[in-house]
Amino acid sequence: MSDQNTEPDTTALAVMPGVPQSRRLSWAMRGLVGGLFAAAVAVVLVTNDWLTDRFTESTRNRAEVRLALYSGNLISELQRNSVVPLLLARDPELIRALNDGQFSSTSARLISFQAEIGAASILLLDKDGRAVGATNRNLIGSSHRAAAYFVDAQRTKDTVFSAQPRETGGNDFTYSRAVLADNRMIGVIVVAVDLMKYERAWAGLTDAVLVTDSEGKVILATEPRWRGLLLTEALAVQDAPSAIERALRATTDWTQDPPDAYLRGNAVMKTEARVPFRGWRILTFTAYDSVRERVNGVLALEIMGFAILLALTFYFLSRRAWSQSATFQRESAELRLLNARLKREIAQREKVQKDLAVAELTLAQSSKLAALGEMSAAVSHELNQPLAAMKTYLAGARLLLQRHRPDEALSSFQRIDDLIERMGAITRQLKSYARKGGEAFEPVDVRACLSSALSMMEPQLKSRVVQITRNLPRNPVMIMADRLRLEQVIINLLRNALDATKDVKDPRIDLSITVDHSVHLTVRDNGHGIDNLESLFEPFYTTKKPGEGVGLGLAISSGIVTDLGGRLIAHNGEEGGAVFEVQLPILGTELAAAE
Repeated sequence: MSDQNTEPDTTALAVMPGVPQSRRLSWAMRGLVGGLFAAAVAVVLVTNDWLTDRFTESTRNRAEVRLALYSGNLISELQRNSVVPLLLARDPELIRALNDGQFSSTSARLISFQAEIGAASILLLDKDGRAVGATNRNLIGSSHRAAAYFVDAQRTKDTVFSAQPRETGGNDFTYSRAVLADNRMIGVIVVAVDLMKYERAWAGLTDAVLVTDSEGKVILATEPRWRGLLLTEALAVQDAPSAIERALRATTDWTQDPPDAYLRGNAVMKTEARVPFRGWRILTFTAYDSVRERVNGVLALEIMGFAILLALTFYFLSRRAWSQSATFQRESAELRLLNARLKREIAQREKVQKDLAVAELTLAQSSKLAALGEMSAAVSHELNQPLAAMKTYLAGARLLLQRHRPDEALSSFQRIDDLIERMGAITRQLKSYARKGGEAFEPVDVRACLSSALSMMEPQLKSRVVQITRNLPRNPVMIMADRLRLEQVIINLLRNALDATKDVKDPRIDLSITVDHSVHLTVRDNGHGIDNLESLFEPFYTTKKPGEGVGLGLAISSGIVTDLGGRLIAHNGEEGGAVFEVQLPILGTELAAAE
């Protein structure tokens, strides 16, 4: 009964006794609609300004990145070809041909150089400017006496760069250098640089790209009519329809900031950068269409959302208010149902938590037992190698003492002492194996680690006749690693290679270290190869006979290499045998995990 005495209509009439309810609803609806419309206009204007600035900045950033890429490609091509004339001008065969006047094999030699170097074309001129050798045999015998690359090459002993317009359009870019014999010029070598290929590649892009020289003249452009013009002249060339379209677009496009330039009547964004070569500059012109389309798409979604919101507002305002008592009764019934369901779920969760606690205790005990077994096997596996070496050194020391050679016996005892230190380090390493941190890392030379590992394997290597080849760089190969753990990996790989070549007639093990973007340490043998590559790095997987191994060497080695930021891979060689490759990051570089 108390709900009926507090209805909204009665309260409203008490507050405004002389105003009809329909009129109050009409004014409320008008105010709400007006507020939504004002909010929509404000949001659209703010969103347009913000998104236009943001998308314009992102488009400009992408254009700058592309510009840096284009500039880098140009510089790379120019630098790669700049040293070619110097090398060819010193070629004894070409010098002999120019001195003797025998050019029967000159063109063939230039063609072979072109295939190796990758130059666009190579031309050999005698001292009179006549072509006596060329990769394009059609040019043989032609005169180039008035060409800029021939005239400039005679004036200096250095390599000269020239750019000359083509009759068919575009420019020829060449490096030329005088060929000297006894300090006199006997000819000129000319190497053409194909920069037009970048122009053809740029022509397939939506951006307009051009390159100007130090005088501001266009030498490369995606628009052929720009070549040979000054930059201001190239941008000023427009036909009448384009000018009209430019005026209309500049007048009607109120949603964007003033553009950097107009290209064919379209507003474009200009991005400019310096090419570090003879004062060249490279420019790109990116249309604002993509920015406008993205902004308009977001604005359309916002306007649609406000329209839907306005429609929903009219819908809800047009409906009568539901009875509060019915709403309260329905909510109370739903709350009672939810309360009963919640109690059942709480009881079920408590039961599940108890079962989970029991399962966790069981799993923890099982994990402890498994870890204990794996650690025991790992300790046995890692200590077998030093123990075998100690046994060999003790036998040698006993024999030396019997022969009254105590100084040499002391050397064996010193090696035994080093092995004991290594065993202690191995046990400490295995004890802290679960730690993944890099606190023990230091700069390490991979070549020194390989030499130390070979020294550790000396007793096993002496007991058999195995051909071992090493291909190592002359300079240090530095990485950031734990030296002991890296030596452990190399010893495991050498031990596996020795076991794999046990039944081979002429056993051979090849060791190599190569460096590119990372360090590659390769151990190759001529054994019988690997039968099961998928299970190779799984713990306790082994193909050895019982008592010869427990199958932990490669599993531990793979884990160590992963901790060092690299990876261990294996495959069968093309000529038979197994190949294991350790890939590690070079010191001072950051490599992402192998993609």
